[in-house]
Amino acid sequence: MERGSIEADDRALLHADCARCAALCCVLPPFAASADFAIDKPAGRACPNLAADDRCGIHAQLAERGFPGCVAFDCFGAGQQLVQVTYRGRDPRAEPGAAEVLDAMRQVSELLWYLSEALTRPAAAPVHPRLTAARNRARALRDAGAAELAALDTGGLRREAGVLLREVSELVRAELPGPRRDRSGADLLGRDLRRADLRAACLRGAYLIGADLRGVDLRGADLLGADLRGADLRGADLRDALFLTRPQVAAARTDGATVLPAGLG
Repeated sequence: MERGSIEADDRALLHADCARCAALCCVLPPFAASADFAIDKPAGRACPNLAADDRCGIHAQLAERGFPGCVAFDCFGAGQQLVQVTYRGRDPRAEPGAAEVLDAMRQVSELLWYLSEALTRPAAAPVHPRLTAARNRARALRDAGAAELAALDTGGLRREAGVLLREVSELVRAELPGPRRDRSGADLLGRDLRRADLRAACLRGAYLIGADLRGVDLRGADLLGADLRGADLRGADLRDALFLTRPQVAAARTDGATVLPAGLG
């Protein structure tokens, strides 16, 4: 896949490093049998596919074996941060409340991804001071102790940042050509959108599961929280798309002609 170019920033640090983790995502979170997971697994119990060396025993066949949710999952570097920093090298799997701490760390790390991207956008200059303050808070929370993370109001934190990120979206998209349609939260499941003009559109929180977006111009579109599971993005142009993440890309169908923002291949 081709890549657009964006300025390097904190996002370079928000990549999972499984070698410095302890398979936390395979043990701590619960998951229920669904289209994403073939089985039920309670919190704190190791996935039966986890091998003794803390590697996934079916990693190369996850989707085929009924675990596409694992393929699309990304901790944004939360796992190694917990092991190496929060718990100072101890195995968090043996610590009480570690599942809640991991969830909080992942949410803070994902939020830091969005805030860091927002700070690379020149059009967002009017809110850069507020973005910088929010980013610095997220950075500090990543270095916080387990007790502080477990007690963190992640919902409130995300809502507060969401208001700011919407301002960024409006500032950035106002400078872009296109109809700038607002399809926030739209139900577009399975829709054929190949003729839709979605350049600079607001698609945050939209349900695009299984949507046909082949060859669609999505440059500058706001995709924060959009559900792209099974969406066909072959040949789509997502250069400068706002708030796109690796899990969203992994959950969609792409090909060599899909153009992604830098760092998301």
